[in-house]
Amino acid sequence: MDTLLIIVHVVVCLFLVGIVLLQHGKGADIGATFGGSSQSLFGTEGPLPLLNKITTAVAVIFMLTSVTLAYISSQASKSTVMSGMSISEPAAVEQVVPLAAEEKATDSAAEEQNSEGTTGE
Repeated sequence: MDTLLIIVHVVVCLFLVGIVLLQHGKGADIGATFGGSSQSLFGTEGPLPLLNKITTAVAVIFMLTSVTLAYISSQASKSTVMSGMSISEPAAVEQVVPLAAEEKATDSAAEEQNSEGTTGE
């Protein structure tokens, strides 16, 4: 079903591009405005030509297939990219001692060694 819908969507897309390229542009009549032609840029267009009706129908089909494919895609995918990843324990973090506290600790250790050395004599 999905493959058939994708094929229809691509065919409709290509047909829509072709039919839009075949249409007559609105700005093409600007030269006729100053040339005195009976059809001018701001004149009445009249009923929609057959090409415009076909374009509208193909555009509606293109939108319906787009919405249907998006719905099918959203329903089919329930997993995430991270579902295959394993959860591991965080790495051990060493405790950082500020430099001033480290100096005090080394000073007090040196004083203790000096005091032990002087009392032991």
